[in-house]
Amino acid sequence: MVLGNHSTITEFILLGLSADPHIQVMFFVLFLWMYLLTLIGNLMIMTVIRMESHLHSPMYFFLSHLSFLDLCLTSVTVPKMLENLLSQKKSVSVEGCLAQAFFVFFIAGTEAFVLSAMAYDCYAAICQPLLYGQLMNKQLCGGLVWLSWGLGFLDALINTLMTLNLDLCGAHVMLHFSCELPSLFSLSCSDISINFLVLGFSTIVHASGTLLLVFFSYARIVSTILNITSTAGRSKAFSTCSSHLTTVSCFYGSAFLRYLMPNLSSPLELIFSLQYSVVTPLVNPLVYSLKNKEVKEALKRMWQKGLQHFRQQRTGRG
Repeated sequence: MVLGNHSTITEFILLGLSADPHIQVMFFVLFLWMYLLTLIGNLMIMTVIRMESHLHSPMYFFLSHLSFLDLCLTSVTVPKMLENLLSQKKSVSVEGCLAQAFFVFFIAGTEAFVLSAMAYDCYAAICQPLLYGQLMNKQLCGGLVWLSWGLGFLDALINTLMTLNLDLCGAHVMLHFSCELPSLFSLSCSDISINFLVLGFSTIVHASGTLLLVFFSYARIVSTILNITSTAGRSKAFSTCSSHLTTVSCFYGSAFLRYLMPNLSSPLELIFSLQYSVVTPLVNPLVYSLKNKEVKEALKRMWQKGLQHFRQQRTGRG
């Protein structure tokens, strides 16, 4: 990566959020609390799934991976953003920027595949309940997760390697809070048509593949629910997948729009990026803990056990 005059770039300046120091302090406090809550929420989901034996099912296997991905995604972006909010020089090294762009693309892409696998799990649970154990066996669940990680990695690697050929112009300032591939394209003074083509093609293939599976799964789910005669049965079937549907709506809309339309205006770029990389990882644990009765009860039991253990320790010391 070189400038138009062939001088080497060593860092980028990130100026995506407000330049007002007072607003920066407010943003720091806000995003710090959001980050801490995201860590706590996703770690609690992962812990309760691991500790509660009755949650060792395909649905919660995928949910634990989703929580891990959310934890990783927000950890790739938010800590550097918090550092820059309190720093006079809001910079990131070229290597750090490329690494961040790669991991954001990798983790977000993997999450899209995992969400589509979760949609298929919902379909199997509602539409094929008698064959559920055979359809969603351990080998298939593990294979779907490994495939998700593998395809996400390959997609991110190809697109990130393409950016190494960019000839960057003199300005190395990004109006963004983190490094993303579309933001790097805007700094190039060389032809970026191939980069746009590869990014657009991979995003469309990625989106169409995962969204088609989600769409057809939910089409069958809705058809099955409408054929259920009892109100209680319909409610139970809908509650099985309502949390997943909420997560899909929050994530897919912002993440794919960010990469399908790289030339968005700066405010929209920031909104979509914040939505999928900061807000969605925070919301997912709340959605699954509030809407899912089994997770809610398991968290309650874990909390009660923790309190009981704490009281026993205090009594023993006394």
